[in-house]
Amino acid sequence: MKTIDPNIAVDFIIKNAKEYAQAKAEVTYLEQFRQSKKAMLFNNSIGKTIADKENYAYSHPDYLELLEGLKVAVEKAEMLRWQLIAAQERVNIWRSQEASNRNIDRSTQ
Repeated sequence: MKTIDPNIAVDFIIKNAKEYAQAKAEVTYLEQFRQSKKAMLFNNSIGKTIADKENYAYSHPDYLELLEGLKVAVEKAEMLRWQLIAAQERVNIWRSQEASNRNIDRSTQ
């Protein structure tokens, strides 16, 4: 069985916490800005009806570019999130292994 060094896992969490926070902030910002961008494009539309204005906003290249940026940001944040969760689980596995080792040591004494 592979030996787990919890210090490596914890170091990974510490090292990547800021990057995850930045990625999560980017996702939140883009989600909020998407609403603002839609409103700006809605106001710039020459359409007569609300449906015309909404179609203009949703199909505008600026809006589509923002959606692509949101996609990239979510992907990065989720990748970092799952890496951090995996590192936490490594620490939990190590804890379990150590508890099992202590039980074995007690039973053989």
